[in-house]
Amino acid sequence: MKHLLPYLGVGLAALCISNPVTADDAVIGYIKTINEQTTISESAGPIKASLGSPIHVGNVIKTDENGSAGLTLKDNTILSIGPNTELKIEGYQFEPQQDKLQLNANLLKGTLHYISGVIAKLKPEAVTVKTPTGVIAVRGTRFLVKIEE
Repeated sequence: MKHLLPYLGVGLAALCISNPVTADDAVIGYIKTINEQTTISESAGPIKASLGSPIHVGNVIKTDENGSAGLTLKDNTILSIGPNTELKIEGYQFEPQQDKLQLNANLLKGTLHYISGVIAKLKPEAVTVKTPTGVIAVRGTRFLVKIEE
């Protein structure tokens, strides 16, 4: 077995080098509730969302006219979206030990019910939600926003 250890180390190193994980690939949360048609945009195109679908930075979560979805992020932030909604997660960092805290979302259309997680409690200025007409800076623990067409 001793003579195999150098080869195992090389194989593991090659595996790590050939399949690097970037910050954008990291899972930041999951779909926890879902109703009707909801999709998540990925680099390869939209995929049908289901319970437990992972959420990454850069994803756009879309619901149809009867849809709704609830997302829970790693810091326990809860984002609930209603029918005809598009929500893009533009930035997310949750490393409290290194003081790397950030949540930037963009509500392109529809409705969003936001409930603060750890990021907003530790560093409220690190959380923003953009809308077509302005930016919401989070200072409380929950809010509801609706964009009318």
